[in-house]
Amino acid sequence: MDIHTADLCDEHGDRVSVATPMFRSFGGRRAFGGPIRTLKLFEDNSLVRKALASPGNGHVLVIDGGGSLRCALVGDQLAELGVANGWAGVLVYGCIRDARAIGGMDIGVFALGTHPCKTVKRDIGDADVPVHFGGVTFTPGQFVYADEDGVIVSPTALL
Repeated sequence: MDIHTADLCDEHGDRVSVATPMFRSFGGRRAFGGPIRTLKLFEDNSLVRKALASPGNGHVLVIDGGGSLRCALVGDQLAELGVANGWAGVLVYGCIRDARAIGGMDIGVFALGTHPCKTVKRDIGDADVPVHFGGVTFTPGQFVYADEDGVIVSPTALL
């Protein structure tokens, strides 16, 4: 899939929402998109492992980590699960770790930044619920597209 968010905004500006520019690209796949699956959690990545261990079928996992900069919600082992299970990408409103390793993987990973510490494991959070950050609501089943120009959301597929 050849994704150019600027072109998608030009063509479908009335149908897309644009997230506040805050994300950095860490994955080997610099542009990605697909149907949205969501997680809402805080400093606990138990549900992230479960999600990425399941078939991704080209979806993008959108993780609302509350914007925490105190630990990483995705590391190289979880990113490898995402690659192996066919996820197009992961968008993290929080941090990742193992950035060098993730940069060599065929998966899109956008996050606020990096942090070397792992999370606690309490198995707490919600899956497949609408989440809101960056001025955008990410609703399961809608579509997200991300590249070096930004992150956009559309109620329907644009590509």
